[in-house]
Amino acid sequence: MPLQARLMITGRVQGVGYRDWAVTTGRRLGLSGWVRNRRDGSVEALIVGDEAAVGTMIEASRRGPAMARVDAVDVEPVDLDILPSGFTQLPTA
Repeated sequence: MPLQARLMITGRVQGVGYRDWAVTTGRRLGLSGWVRNRRDGSVEALIVGDEAAVGTMIEASRRGPAMARVDAVDVEPVDLDILPSGFTQLPTA
């Protein structure tokens, strides 16, 4: 069973290419999932994959793209019945 986690990323993470960076990074790591902006200014991501790739994505998310300033990444384990296919960007929630 692949590892599944929901990330809530706060700081200066909107308008700095964070979602595009997350999609590129997630795909490069072979992860499935999605990323989206939240109306409160945060970014939310769901990542699914092997333990090493999920851990690498979590650590990378603490830095983000060059223009971002990440203050915190809250990680919450999830247990989905239906796993996402591919890594995509969703509309703002």
